[in-house]
Amino acid sequence: MKKRNVLAASALALLVAAPVFAQGALVGVDTLDDRIDDIQEDVTDDLNNADKRDRLSNQYAQGWTGSVALGFTATAGNTDTADLDLAGRFRYGNGPWNQTFGFAAEFAEDNGVRNKEEIYATYDVNRYFNEQFYLFGLGSVRYDNFDANKIDAFLGFGPGYRVINEPNMSWRVQAGPGARYVENQAGVGSTEVAGILSSRFYTDITETVSLSMDTDVLFSDADTTIYNDLGVNFKVTDRISTRVSYRTDWNSDPQPGFSNADNSLGVSLVYGF
Repeated sequence: MKKRNVLAASALALLVAAPVFAQGALVGVDTLDDRIDDIQEDVTDDLNNADKRDRLSNQYAQGWTGSVALGFTATAGNTDTADLDLAGRFRYGNGPWNQTFGFAAEFAEDNGVRNKEEIYATYDVNRYFNEQFYLFGLGSVRYDNFDANKIDAFLGFGPGYRVINEPNMSWRVQAGPGARYVENQAGVGSTEVAGILSSRFYTDITETVSLSMDTDVLFSDADTTIYNDLGVNFKVTDRISTRVSYRTDWNSDPQPGFSNADNSLGVSLVYGF
């Protein structure tokens, strides 16, 4: 089982029309969406209220909102490293329709050797019929040159339901069928009937501390993958926020040389202005 500690700080955040609401989108493969959040997580004066609106309400702001972020870190000396991160998310609200587009790219080198090369893209559309019930459609694609599956793409749809919708707590679930394309590092690919089950839980602990747990189960003949992200958000000041997260990726049938589970402890510190 592989463990790693990640300390990430966003180098540049460019707001487009309005702030991004962290951890809000209920997309199908949350590992992609969550990594976008890790790269572009944005803090503004109303961070907590924005997070609540997106978690506890079924309606995005009308029209376009979004942000783009770029991060770069490098070290020189005993170890030479370079990390480049680029991510963005754009949302469009139109009455009962909510749409989200997201993308991210992550590259890293260690002593001149490339050890990370990942690109993601997601699209999520929700159509709400009342405060509890909605239909969703989603698509996601992931390219990872250092994972068992080099390409993993999913397209699906189905119903969703908000089980809890209290002023300081929210829990919603969605599930549905879809199609999945998987290609391993050897270039062997296949398209299969697949299914997805997602759960999102959020609660306020205090006025400045909140907790979230997001879970996705994606299954097909190729394998079953389970992703779980447990995170605690701390509002340090009006402009500074910290998020501590523990994420687990589990694969039922990894390629030779890869373990079943990948666990990561992440700490993000972001300054908003």
